[in-house]
Amino acid sequence: MPPRVRSTLPVVEPVLLTAHPDAFNDPAWLFEPKYDGYRGLLYLTRRGCRFRSKRGNVLERFQELCYSVREELPVKEAILDGEVVALDGQGRQNLEALLIGRGNLHYAAFDALWVDGRDLRALPLKRRKLALTGLVPAATTVVSQVFSIEERGRDLFDAAERLDLEGIVAKRLADPYRRDTVWYKIKSRTYTQSEGRVELFQKG
Repeated sequence: MPPRVRSTLPVVEPVLLTAHPDAFNDPAWLFEPKYDGYRGLLYLTRRGCRFRSKRGNVLERFQELCYSVREELPVKEAILDGEVVALDGQGRQNLEALLIGRGNLHYAAFDALWVDGRDLRALPLKRRKLALTGLVPAATTVVSQVFSIEERGRDLFDAAERLDLEGIVAKRLADPYRRDTVWYKIKSRTYTQSEGRVELFQKG
């Protein structure tokens, strides 16, 4: 059982995804590939770290990954939002490996909500992305920043389909991080790793 983290960090209510039928282009929006794993908010303090799910549960099975990520980040205290995934030998995400406890665990961070006592949630997404870039090392095997592109959602969606990703996520650049903020999930109709997903979760 990992040690309990004592901290003054707030408990964050994550932004949830809303389904959207089609990819679109818009200069006011940012687009990211949709990773298929466990959504995890990383809480990092001087005493330790933990991942919490979008429902607030501590993801104890990923505690070793949490400690490894903590070693890579140049801060004493932070809250990040991201996805825990498993990667194969070519660096591609593998849902089945994640669910059955195999593959190389990795944290793909896409938002910075709190850094060394500063609450970033009221800032627009564009500024939070800059803060995240300053936190996440460029070269590491355990944590990375999720790739993002402005305006060109259709191009990214086409690339996601070619790479057999779950789809993309669309986020407005000017929005703060609040529970009522709208993030769109645009799912690929050709995604193959969703086949047998229910059975994999039961097996896991």
